[in-house]
Amino acid sequence: MISFIDEEQNSGSDLVKDTKSIFSDSGLLSKANNFEFRAEQQQMAVEVAKALSKNQHLIIEAGTGVGKSLAYLIPGILYAVSNNKKAVISTHTINLQEQLTEKDLPMLKEILPLDFSFAMLKGRSNYLCTRRLQRARQQATNLLTSSEIEELKRITDWSSKTVDGSLSDFEIMPDPKVWDLVCSERGLCSSKICGHNSDFSKMGQTCFYQRARSRILGADLLVLNHSLFFSLLDDDGIDDDDKIDEGVLFNNDFVILDEAHNVGQVASKHMGMSVSSGQVRFNLQRLWNPKTSKGLLGLLRSGKATRLVEDAQDAMEQFFEELEVACDELNETKVTTKFNNGKRTVWKELRVRCAELIGDSLTLPLQRVREALLQVREDTDDSDTAQELAEFNRRIGELREAVLMFLSQASKDHVYWVEKSGKANTILSLNAAPIDVAVNLRRRLFRCSSPIILTSATLALSDLHSIKQSSRPKAKLNKPLEYFAGQIGADGVKAVQVGSPFDYEKQMKLFIVGKMPDPRDPKFRDALIGQIRNFIKISDGGAFVLFTNFKLMLDIADKLEGFFIEQEIECLVQGAGVPRSIMLERFKRDERSVLFGTDSFWQGVDVPGNALRNVIITRLPFMVPDHPLVEAQIEAIEAREGNAFMEFSLPVAVLKFRQGVGRLIRTKSDNGIVVVLDNRVLTKRYGDIFLHSLPICPKEVV
Repeated sequence: MISFIDEEQNSGSDLVKDTKSIFSDSGLLSKANNFEFRAEQQQMAVEVAKALSKNQHLIIEAGTGVGKSLAYLIPGILYAVSNNKKAVISTHTINLQEQLTEKDLPMLKEILPLDFSFAMLKGRSNYLCTRRLQRARQQATNLLTSSEIEELKRITDWSSKTVDGSLSDFEIMPDPKVWDLVCSERGLCSSKICGHNSDFSKMGQTCFYQRARSRILGADLLVLNHSLFFSLLDDDGIDDDDKIDEGVLFNNDFVILDEAHNVGQVASKHMGMSVSSGQVRFNLQRLWNPKTSKGLLGLLRSGKATRLVEDAQDAMEQFFEELEVACDELNETKVTTKFNNGKRTVWKELRVRCAELIGDSLTLPLQRVREALLQVREDTDDSDTAQELAEFNRRIGELREAVLMFLSQASKDHVYWVEKSGKANTILSLNAAPIDVAVNLRRRLFRCSSPIILTSATLALSDLHSIKQSSRPKAKLNKPLEYFAGQIGADGVKAVQVGSPFDYEKQMKLFIVGKMPDPRDPKFRDALIGQIRNFIKISDGGAFVLFTNFKLMLDIADKLEGFFIEQEIECLVQGAGVPRSIMLERFKRDERSVLFGTDSFWQGVDVPGNALRNVIITRLPFMVPDHPLVEAQIEAIEAREGNAFMEFSLPVAVLKFRQGVGRLIRTKSDNGIVVVLDNRVLTKRYGDIFLHSLPICPKEVV
């Protein structure tokens, strides 16, 4: 009998022993459909069990086909149940979340002889608060236009039919303005107001978010995405009601981060700040919209406060108009670089290095609105209205602080930029982010007592010391996983590599076109067209053609249109108006189709079987440092006399190269070719780093 069935606190050796037994060729996992013993999967599971039992952090790279999810889920479940802990599983993609919650975890509930529960963790604003819905219906004529009232009726009808009360249950997404009135928010939908023991509950009412919260707090295992994970980490947990003494998001929890190669990028976004013209406008108009004469302050008939909100709206519009003019002028004086061929470009993200780029005409009007809200709150007798006013006061305070942070640029370890977004690039946002996210992650994650497990198929790099850099400083890398660990603040954390069960020597062949012109040569484009045509003929379609430049991709696709018509092959081109998910489905259905893709198709795409048998890498995926954050990271390396190419550009490119090549072989029965059309893997000193990063397979230079 396996010891964990008793659900008593296991020693570390018991957890490792039980885990190893389950993954043996005759273990419990062998009862699963399509089970196949994989030594690499067992090895990974044992490493995870060891780390958990010793309360240690772990970085583990596991090759494609290992079966990573089961390798961390099973020891994670055993450890959580036996020690009364909560497992927090974070992924980057929706596909993997759905695999865990709809396939892997239900299967384990049938196989494992112990009781455990799991739940999907979504951001609270995804859920309907039925108490807020009731209030919105009561106040609708004062808060909403006629079309918005109709939308509120639709949400009300939906609320009586929905299963979990979350946005994912909608067929057509609701109007954000109306949903903001009825969704769960901190301070407006707490356990005291809407929870099990609240007056609202005693009247026989239930709140969808509070029901979800109860499931979340009671679950042994939670699944969420990286974006929500780092947002909650920044907020110190899921609720103001819960104080975290020892843990990450919950008391007594531990964390497993899958698809961990994306952790640094996502963390950087959430550990900075962003405030847009749309956010400021939205919140002020929720208080009072002079065009429609609707809003909370209109309901309260507060004339003075509405005038101050109007003043703030005028100030906001003027502030962002002046900001755009200042940015246009700044862009005109910006020094051009080799990356844009010396040409001035229309800016979408513009770095701002000088404090107070424009005068501060916004924060004082916003502060006056806050003071007016406090006064109105003191004058109201309705506790719910008082809570609404307090929430708006908090929101506007956060927006004001973000504007102040941007204008002052007081944090020297941050980079600041202005960004355009929206359909016509009419929404401007102020942004700031830490240049080195490792510092924050080291403090917030890796110094905590809870185990943190990070895993992915692509984390490791070859030894960059193999490149002689003459008089230039060498990158301080001597272990395959050291670069990744350093990027996320996990220095000194145990790192393990587990190989793939695939036989790449039989399943994959690498072709390198050595006669290609250098990618910077004007002749490269025409050569690219010829070689893509050639290798698509060889595989008879079934190809991903991966680009690093969107404009070049569209140009090549246009030039090859006649070829594809002649060959009766459908060419699916990213950005041609077809959603990514639909493109993939069409590609999988038609085994002769070809897909042209850029960034998002280099990773997170799974096409097993014969549909994908050819991956063409048009160019090594070196990042153009045109984003302000990337530019600042490179400058920081050079400021300490480091080698930005070796410490940043090359490692990032190699990892992305590995991800692109990794699209090809997804199962033991897959076969195909990888074609590299960038001859720098042969002509440059760093070329071997790219080639050595790939699995051992036959190579041919043509």
